Amino acid sequence: MTRYVLSAVAALALAGPAWAELQPVRDKSKFMQIVQGKTLSRPFVTLQVSGNGQISGKGATRPVTGSWRWDGGFFCRDLNWGDRALGYNCQEVRVNGDTIRFTSDKGAGDSADFRLR
Repeated sequence: MTRYVLSAVAALALAGPAWAELQPVRDKSKFMQIVQGKTLSRPFVTLQVSGNGQISGKGATRPVTGSWRWDGGFFCRDLNWGDRALGYNCQEVRVNGDTIRFTSDKGAGDSADFRLR
């Protein structure tokens, strides 16, 4: 039993940001303070979000390109992965430290966490 408890504690300690409270980002200026000059990364994906409304980077071996704007407290992006159009979607943004989370469909859909580097 002790071994299971220790395993659970170790897993929680390694989980990191999953237990940290991610704070909502509601305005564009706060968002820009967070991402300006940073690379957003997760396994096999690196992205840059520029202040002029452009998104660039790489997903696996394909280029990622697109545009974004801030609308009603949401990060709204139109994204392409290689020759595949991923389409337009407005996303809720939350942050804690060097973790930023984007949740599709204005916070009602799937989420993706990125490291800010």
